Amino acid sequence: MPTTTSNLSPAQPISISPDWKVQLSQAVTSIDELLSCLDLAPEQLSTSQQAASAFSLKVPRPFIDRMQSGNPRDPLLLQVLPVTDEMQQSPDYNKDPLEESKHNPIAGIVHKYANRLLLVISPACAINCRYCFRRHFPYDENRQSKQQWQTALDYIRQDKSINEVIYSGGDPLAANDNFLAWLTTEIAEISHIKRLRIHTRLPVVIPARIDQSFLNWATATRLKPIVVLHINHANEIDAEVASAIQKLTDAGMQVLNQSVLLREINDNAMALAELSERLFDCGVSPYYLHLCDPVAGAQHFDLDDSVAKQIYGELQCLLPGFLVPKLVREIPNRQSKTLVI
Repeated sequence: MPTTTSNLSPAQPISISPDWKVQLSQAVTSIDELLSCLDLAPEQLSTSQQAASAFSLKVPRPFIDRMQSGNPRDPLLLQVLPVTDEMQQSPDYNKDPLEESKHNPIAGIVHKYANRLLLVISPACAINCRYCFRRHFPYDENRQSKQQWQTALDYIRQDKSINEVIYSGGDPLAANDNFLAWLTTEIAEISHIKRLRIHTRLPVVIPARIDQSFLNWATATRLKPIVVLHINHANEIDAEVASAIQKLTDAGMQVLNQSVLLREINDNAMALAELSERLFDCGVSPYYLHLCDPVAGAQHFDLDDSVAKQIYGELQCLLPGFLVPKLVREIPNRQSKTLVI
């Protein structure tokens, strides 16, 4: 029999989805395009171009694929769609609800807690969640060149009470892997740092982000890597997200999840219980359930404390304790998050 040859090397498997950077560049940024993808008419929703101008729409297509076509109340859609309610003004909601500007000692660092600090790795996100507490954050003032990051590293070196560094943003995984590998290596050389925590939504909205390049640098040092995902609803977890999470756990990383309690999205015990069960099936531990931060533009997502406590009490009755996330609120200038119950 004649033999056949292939141009494909066994060491280079066929990619079943575009590179994550390509998917990021193809994110939907138009209200009309988003509604068209879901077979929805503008008159079915109170969309607002003014809200989109104030805080841009940005949704990767893998996340859109999990939305229910024709459903104007889809819980994933409501997290990202600019609506007229965002233009309401209230004195109780402001642009810096956690007063992070008081804890931004040098560019790139937010240092609120005693033994850990946050590095603003990237101003970019893969998805713009409408309830984001940093939607007004001064990212332009926190942009850093590699040379400028040395100042942040010196800050960490000098404070020996710090034992954990948190990568945040924006989304830290929107940054280049070469830079992240360099920065992680530099941090690992600081002897009093034990853990690296990565807060990210990218593995959820673009699962292809968890590739070998990421796994290489994230596991290359002595630091214990912890990945904290942000998932609010069980519908956000499909087979690709589950596969990305498995790559993280197979690499020895601890994976946690934090959610935000949001009106009309996950404001009932059954939805939250389903999320916890689905997370645990994927190897993720439910960590925090945050009350919505009072950020300007997100007041329509908020719930009264009495309602939140009632939902949480019902959730406790539905789940074993290890699947119940801590219900918390972040109060400015406190040394830790505040347990609500």
